[in-house]
Amino acid sequence: MSIYVIILSIVGLLIIISNIKVVPQSYAFVIERLGAYLTTWDVGLHLKVPFIDRIAGIVSLKEQVADFKPQPVITKDNVTMQIDTVIYYQITDPKLYIYGVDHPMSAIENLTATTLRNIIGDLELDQTLTSRDTINSKMRSILDEATDPWGIKVNRVELKNILPPREIQDAMEKQMKAERERREAILRAEGEKKSAILVAEGQKEAVVLQAEANKQSIILDAEARKEAAIREAEGQSEAILKVQKATAEGLRMLNEANPTQPVIAIKSLEAFAKAADGKATKIIIPSEIQGLAGMVTSVAEVFKNDLDEKS
Repeated sequence: MSIYVIILSIVGLLIIISNIKVVPQSYAFVIERLGAYLTTWDVGLHLKVPFIDRIAGIVSLKEQVADFKPQPVITKDNVTMQIDTVIYYQITDPKLYIYGVDHPMSAIENLTATTLRNIIGDLELDQTLTSRDTINSKMRSILDEATDPWGIKVNRVELKNILPPREIQDAMEKQMKAERERREAILRAEGEKKSAILVAEGQKEAVVLQAEANKQSIILDAEARKEAAIREAEGQSEAILKVQKATAEGLRMLNEANPTQPVIAIKSLEAFAKAADGKATKIIIPSEIQGLAGMVTSVAEVFKNDLDEKS
C-alpha cells in the first residue's frame, strides 16, 4: 500500500507541476474549461485545473509585420500591375483573435488584396504612382475597421513595390531620362547665364575701378603740380626777399660808411662792368661814368709814360 501511495503522490505532484504555467511579458494565454472560453491569462504565474482546463491559444501582443506576396491589380485606364504590401498590426483582444475568425492572417491577406484592387481600380496609372501616401492611408483605415471584430488593430499599411508592365516601365524610363536631360539643360543654361552676368559685372567693376584709379592719378598729379608751383613760387619769393634784404643791407652799410664821391663812382663803374658782361646789345652809359672812365684812361696813360722813361 505504501508503494502505491508514493507512486500516486509522485504522479499527482507531476500533474500539478505540469499545470503550473508562467505567462511571459507581451503574451496572453486564452483558457478554455470543458470546451468553453473561461478567461485570458496575463503576465505572471497561473495554475490550470488538470483534465478540465486547457490552453486554447497563446497570443503575442507585440506589433507584428505581415509581408504579402505581389497582387495583380488593374488601374482605371486598364493597366495591369503587380503590387505587394506590408502590414504592421497588433493583437489587442486575444479572445476575439482566437474565436473571431479562422486563420486570421489568411483572412487579412485576402482582405488586403480586395481592398487594394478596389482602391487602385478608381485610379489611373499616373495617380497610382504618385499617390502612395493616399493609398496607404485609405487601406489602413479600411483594414483597421474590418479587422476590429477579430481583435486586430492595423497600425500602418505600406505599398512595398509597384511594378507596371515592362513596356510601360521602358516608356517611363525614357520619359524620366528626357525630363532629367531637360532639367540638366535648364540648369546648364541658368549656370551659363549667371556666369555671363558675373563676367559682365566683373568687367564693369574693373572699368569702374580703372576709371577711378585714373581719376585719382590725375587728381594726385594735379595736386603734385600745384604743390610744386606753390613751392617754386615760395622759393622765388624767398629769393627775391633775400636779395632785397641784401640790397637794403648793402645800402645801409654804405650809408653808415659815408662813402666819398670817387668811391661811389668806382662802384658804379663795377656795376656797369657787370652789366656789360651780359648779352645786352644796347647799353646807355651815364655821364658820370663816362667822365670817370676818361679819368681812368688818363691815369693809365700817365702811368705808361712814366714806365717808358724809366726804361
